[in-house]
Amino acid sequence: MEEIVFEAFSRALPHFFEREIRNILDDVSERNLCGLLQVYLRQEISGTEIAVYHVDTEYNRKQQGQVKTIIDNDYKIITISCDLLVHSRGEEVEHDNLLALEMKKSKRPAKLKQDDKNRLIALTRRPMEDLWGWNGTHPEHVCGYKVGIYMEVNSVMRVCYLERYRLGQLVDAWTVRF
Repeated sequence: MEEIVFEAFSRALPHFFEREIRNILDDVSERNLCGLLQVYLRQEISGTEIAVYHVDTEYNRKQQGQVKTIIDNDYKIITISCDLLVHSRGEEVEHDNLLALEMKKSKRPAKLKQDDKNRLIALTRRPMEDLWGWNGTHPEHVCGYKVGIYMEVNSVMRVCYLERYRLGQLVDAWTVRF
């Protein structure tokens, strides 16, 4: 599932840049850009074995309507609302969370960028045995996303810097020109 969702994202990205270049250059909000990316990602997921999964922006709920939380590196509980998610909304317990994406514009403060990266590290971790174990039910705090993507858009240089997270670690970084 990890490769399927990552490949769908990789196919959606050029369509997003090609068709939304005017919005990017006009400096529309990150929230709007994520909503637009959602459309292209949804199209790429349809027709695959993960077509039943949802692509949501600014989603902040988990099972039973509770607010999504993570545990950061300092073991603090933090409420979250990811920029874009591919998930089953709790319908597939074992493989609920496929992709978490955080987007920032390059002009944003470094601390906010690092906060997004730290959130992706926490979201892509496996359930931590010392805090909660996975026993076939949803963990108390959100984790286990198969892929985390950090996306930093520089509209002046017309380049996007991307990072891929897996199992709580940065595994790849690359740039895309648009």
